[in-house]
Order: sequence, then structure tokens, then C-alpha cells
Amino acid sequence: MSKASILVVDDDPLIVSSLSELLRHEGHEVRTAPCGLDALKALRSDPAELVVSDVNMPDIDGLQLLREIKAQSPETEVVLITGYGTIENAVQAMSQGAYHYVTKPIIDQEIKLLIGRALEQRRLRDENEYLKRELNIKFSFDKIIARDNKMREIFQIIDQIANTRATVLINGESGTGKTLIARAIHHNSDRSHKRLVEVNCGALPENLLESELFGHTRGSFTGAIKDKTGKFQLADKGTIFLDEIANASSALQVKLLRVIQDKEFERIGNHDTVKVDARIILATNSDLWQEVEKGSFREDLYYRIKVVTIDLPPLRERVADVMNLAEFFLDKYCRENSRNLTGFHDETVQILKEYSWPGNVRQLENAVERAVVLARPGSEVVTPGDLPPELLEEPTILIPDLSNGKVLPLKEALMEPEKRIIESALRANKWNRQKTAAMLQVNRTTLFNKMKKYGLLSE
Repeated sequence: MSKASILVVDDDPLIVSSLSELLRHEGHEVRTAPCGLDALKALRSDPAELVVSDVNMPDIDGLQLLREIKAQSPETEVVLITGYGTIENAVQAMSQGAYHYVTKPIIDQEIKLLIGRALEQRRLRDENEYLKRELNIKFSFDKIIARDNKMREIFQIIDQIANTRATVLINGESGTGKTLIARAIHHNSDRSHKRLVEVNCGALPENLLESELFGHTRGSFTGAIKDKTGKFQLADKGTIFLDEIANASSALQVKLLRVIQDKEFERIGNHDTVKVDARIILATNSDLWQEVEKGSFREDLYYRIKVVTIDLPPLRERVADVMNLAEFFLDKYCRENSRNLTGFHDETVQILKEYSWPGNVRQLENAVERAVVLARPGSEVVTPGDLPPELLEEPTILIPDLSNGKVLPLKEALMEPEKRIIESALRANKWNRQKTAAMLQVNRTTLFNKMKKYGLLSE
């Protein structure tokens, strides 16, 4: 029988006492309430997986309690205790969401069997819901938009390592898509039928992160009111993804090193060793070797997690992907917001391609969503005016033009050096635009527009 949190509700103290003792003996965490109102109050502060309640109670009866529970927490299973005269009502209650009923006098084996079935039904339902969510976010390579050669090389690496047990470290700036890569590794592996558990190590306080990862026992620290299963245990036979791993404390790094090396750990407040088989993927936007040199990250852990390293390029180095991503986000947010935009104005395209995108793909997505929402009624394309202001701002720094003593805006002052660099690269490549664009790491459209701007097309 699955172990669970159960609330027993009855105004008869003898029934409450005997039923609680029976269920605790089965390993369940049991709370009690003498009436329906107290039960609802208890469930609001700490939900239960299953409620066993009498039908006849003084304040609100078991049927009304059932309705309140299902309105408040639909996933909670309810088993009703009924006398002979209320069986008809209990059967009717099943149509309102009760799992089943048990008649008085209560027979131990009967109630244990019924509760076991109720908990198993809940477990199966939760598992089905999880699988549905997983299918909705299932990632394969064609779900990651990328034409850039660097990204294609990353796909090849994923294909090679997906079915191995190798630990993977994903490096990349914030917003580059590290989570998508972790999901792609899991969903293209032979572990894809099991869970992918994601943990952001930077989103939790240090004192809670260890509990989140490894679990704890009831009473092991202030606030530990019940046993908690850790994320590593949930990821058994599947994959665990630890994002922002550089934020892990020194003490936590020791436990991580052990679970990576030996596949075992202990929960907080419990000395029993838990064995786990979880594929571990980690990610960081920091330079971990610098953290090692500063003494904030363990060198032995660094080498343990650096088995396979995937370096995600920032969006500014993936110019070929900018418009593909922008068009994907345009279609997505037009559908979500009932807009009919069909594309981007040519000037908008140029701005999107030439912007440096310090926030990477996440910033691009937000910019396109904003443009869709704020586009003028009747507009068919995204215009520059629909974009966030930071994409349109001109540099305001002024530098001296030493040749004639004039002060020029930075953009204008940089035009002549840029022209000379482009012209030199063109000559080195015998005016082959494709080779020149590759040398300068820009796309051919950008190169063509700059050649036109500087009068180099006639050459």
C-alpha cells in the first residue's frame, strides 16, 4: 500500500482513535478532525491525499464536506463511513466525486483494502497527468529552432550522448535555451518514459535547496511537519536537471559529489542510505573554472560534472537563427492574442538582425510578444515602432574626429573604420560575398546592405 497523508474526520472519538492507529500502523501520516468545519480548516493549511469521513456529523455532514473538499482540492480522494440507513446517500455521493464508502462496524481488512485502492487510483491519475504534461512539452531536435552551424553541431552531440549515462554540463548565458537542451537530451534518451525533474538551484534559499534535492524526515528541522521525498528520488530511472549549479553551497556540493560518484545519499534527519539511478544534467551561466580558482566551487566536483560539456552560443553569434526564431514567436503570439500580423517590415528585420541581444532568445521572445500586443490595429507587419525602445536607441556617446576637430556621434564616427574593414575583407576574398560574410561572421544580407551603404557594390 502506498504511504500517504490521510485526514480522519468523525465526531466519535473511539472511531477516530482506532482508525488512526490502524492507518499509522500501515505507515501513513494521519491527522484527525472532530467535525467537518475543523476538517476544512485543516485541509486549507495542509492538504491531504485522502480523507476518511463519517457521513453523520453535527455541523456539516459528510456529503457537504465532500462537496467542499472537491471544490477546494479536486485531486483529494474521499472515502465515506456510513451506517445502514445512509448507504443510499453514500452511493449517491460517489457520483459527486467520492471514491467509495465503508459501512459500520468498520472491518480492518476492508478499510485497508479500500484505502489502498483509493491511493492507487490517485497515484495512477497523477502519473497520467504527469505523462500528459510531458507529452505537451516533449522536445525533439525539430522543436528547437536552429539553422546555425554551431547549434547543428550541438544536435550531433546530443544524438551521441542521449542514451548514455554520462553527466552533462551545459554552459551558456541566461536566455540561451539551456533548459531546452536538457529536455532534448532527456526526451531523445531511453529514459524518456521516466521523469525529467528540473530544479533551479538559484531560486531556492540555501537551507531549503538541500531538502528539495534530497528530501527530509518529519521533525528534522523547524517547519518539517511531514516527510518529504527529494527531487533525486523522484528522478530515479529518469533524469534530473540542475540549473544554476554555481549557486550550490559548499556543503551541498559535497552531497552532490557523492550522489554523482556513488549514486546514493541520505535524507535530512535520516541515516538510511537511499540508492538512486538518475541521469544528471547541470547548467550554469558562470565560468565554473573561475569559481574553482576563487575557492567557491569544488575542483573535484568540477571535474566530475565536466564529462560532456555543451557550450551554447549567445544569440548574437547565431545571426542566422534570429529571424527564424522571431517568425516562430510571431506566429505563437498572434495565435494567443488573436492578431493577424503576417511578418516583419524590412527595416524591422534589419534592426532585429543587427541588435546584440544581451538577453538572448528570451529577450527576443519578449520583444516579439510586445510587438504583437502593441501593433497598431489594421497593421499587417511588425514595424520598428512596435519594438521595445532599447532596440531603437542610438548611441549618445560623442567622440572627437581627430582629422578635423569636429565632434561626431559614435555611430557616425565608426562608419569609416567599418567601411575599411569590410573593403579589406572583400579584397582578401576576391569580392566573394559568401566567404566575406563568413569571415566577418555576419549574414550575407547584412553584408550586402553595408556594401550598398558604403558604395562598395560597384566594385
